[in-house]
Amino acid sequence: MAGFDPDKDKVLKSWKCETTGLIMAIHSYAGGEPKLQIGPRILMKKDGTERAPSKAGRLTVDDVTWLYDHIDEIKDELEKNLDPMA
Repeated sequence: MAGFDPDKDKVLKSWKCETTGLIMAIHSYAGGEPKLQIGPRILMKKDGTERAPSKAGRLTVDDVTWLYDHIDEIKDELEKNLDPMA
């Protein structure tokens, strides 16, 4: 059995919280069921450039509030990408 192939992983839609750097994205692997990925987190350096991505880790109140504000849109996007024949 082969391992993960990044060429088969498709990002259908993503969102980024500008305040906390948290990224949420809907992925479909090899045409499979779309799923929500929480993270990574991309923070900014003092010079304004992006740091390397890091794990999302524990969510802050700001992260949860941002997720709460976007959850209906995320749910709708997941449902839109479901295979009606499944």
